[in-house]
Amino acid sequence: MGEAIERFFESLPARAPEVLRGLVSGTLQIDLSVDGGVTEHWLVRMRPGVVEVRRERAPADAIWYSSADLFERMVCGQAQGVAAVFRNESTFSGNVVLFLVFRRFFPDPPGTRDPRETARQQTGRSA
Repeated sequence: MGEAIERFFESLPARAPEVLRGLVSGTLQIDLSVDGGVTEHWLVRMRPGVVEVRRERAPADAIWYSSADLFERMVCGQAQGVAAVFRNESTFSGNVVLFLVFRRFFPDPPGTRDPRETARQQTGRSA
């Protein structure tokens, strides 16, 4: 398992108050396949402002299956979760809201800018 993935999961509890502002609540199991047919299990319990992360398999409201390589690219901002599901590079079952909320923890791709900030800069330059 990549160090970036470990650091990502370790960072979730501290980042939860910023990311989980809505009324979402539930458990997401993330199954990451690694070389040799081994699957690593991460259990992420989410509720408003709080995340608990464990390395275990347990009953969950949703399950996300991905390769560890793809997940590491998502953690580094080099791939997007929704696009990976649409391309059938990873799969998801269960409460889709948990998947959509969880993806907010991933960083934006390198070079991404907020369109509102871009518009403010354009307005400031032409004024």
